[in-house]
Amino acid sequence: MIKFLFDTDTWQEIYSSIRKNKTRTAITIIGVMWGIFLLVVLLGAAKGVENNFNKLFGSFATNSVFVWAQQTSKPFKGFQEGKSLTLKMADLESIKKEILGLEFVVPRLQDQALAVNDFKSGNFGIFGDYPELDEVQKMDMVYGRFINNNDIIEKKKVCVIEEEIYKQLFDKDVQPIGTYIKINNINYKVVGMYKKGQIGSGGPQGNIHIPFTTFQQVYNRGDDVGWMMITGKPGFDITQIEADVKLLLKNLHKVHPEDERAFGSFNLGKEIAKVTGFIKGMQFLTWFVGIATLIAGVFAIGNILLITVKERTKEIGIRRALGAKPWEIKRQIILESVFLTSIAGALGIISGGLVLMVIDATLGKGEEAALSNPTVDIPVILIAAITLVVLGTLIGLIPAHTAVSIRPIEALREE
Repeated sequence: MIKFLFDTDTWQEIYSSIRKNKTRTAITIIGVMWGIFLLVVLLGAAKGVENNFNKLFGSFATNSVFVWAQQTSKPFKGFQEGKSLTLKMADLESIKKEILGLEFVVPRLQDQALAVNDFKSGNFGIFGDYPELDEVQKMDMVYGRFINNNDIIEKKKVCVIEEEIYKQLFDKDVQPIGTYIKINNINYKVVGMYKKGQIGSGGPQGNIHIPFTTFQQVYNRGDDVGWMMITGKPGFDITQIEADVKLLLKNLHKVHPEDERAFGSFNLGKEIAKVTGFIKGMQFLTWFVGIATLIAGVFAIGNILLITVKERTKEIGIRRALGAKPWEIKRQIILESVFLTSIAGALGIISGGLVLMVIDATLGKGEEAALSNPTVDIPVILIAAITLVVLGTLIGLIPAHTAVSIRPIEALREE
């Protein structure tokens, strides 16, 4: 078989057959090429959407919900409609004790603050946080560390700043770790700096994080909680956890069970599930359309080879009369089919890759990029290429069988 692949006469015959049917062959190759081109481009675009989504939400624990207090919309147990509610630290302890399937319950506080370093200043968002925040919203640290338990226990005046704040308060190439900045006229030691996230930022100016207990003391917040981030353990339904938490909070704060406005929430897990479902559906549709187009193109190759066999009936008859064996005739026709599908597949993969490079250069750059690094994994390309070769081999069996089924004497009589 290997000797046959390198036989000059075989390839001359294949070339002669293709040259005689240039237009038909070109149209057929374009059909198969279009199928794998669509497959590569659409899969790459789907991957780009997925990468962009991961870039936006990758720092967050996906099985999370945010909960905060608002105002009541129904009177209940002597309280009038419109009562303002505030979450308390005791609420968190009750949630941890009563609700099943919780991974983390992280309280947070927020305000605005004037930060000053020498003659540079700016207004930034300031957050009171626990070390667990780094578990549910991963910080991409550039220097130093995030808040730790010792900071919480000792109510240390330390801070972690966002990269944007560093650019506004420090000279270029100055090492910020260990320096002090004034936040609302109180000195804080900078212990860490992190890169700006795509979402979850307090504003374009940047954020400052200080220990939760320090925030409570400095801003006189007592045991108040601004809002909480709740993360469920794997296998637990975050939507059910959200409902259970809000029902428990209504009981704790004497709120009507049907009051939907008293406690607000944003279910990140549910929103992520919607997007991932869309991405999976897009990938399935891409595979379906691409493979269907490939099959249609491969069948077109089979039809061309059938026509070619019909046109070469006399030639095949002469070869058979001269002693050519049936499997030799079959082998050549199958090789021609595989050759055409392989050429079409290679052209489709190359052109699809070039288009993805153009898409990445035009739509995949900057913070507002629609796609991020639209690529197709090598194993996927190999699977598509192997599938194409297998289909080309199988479809080549049809005209090959037709060719050898013609009796030599009948083929010689063909005009």
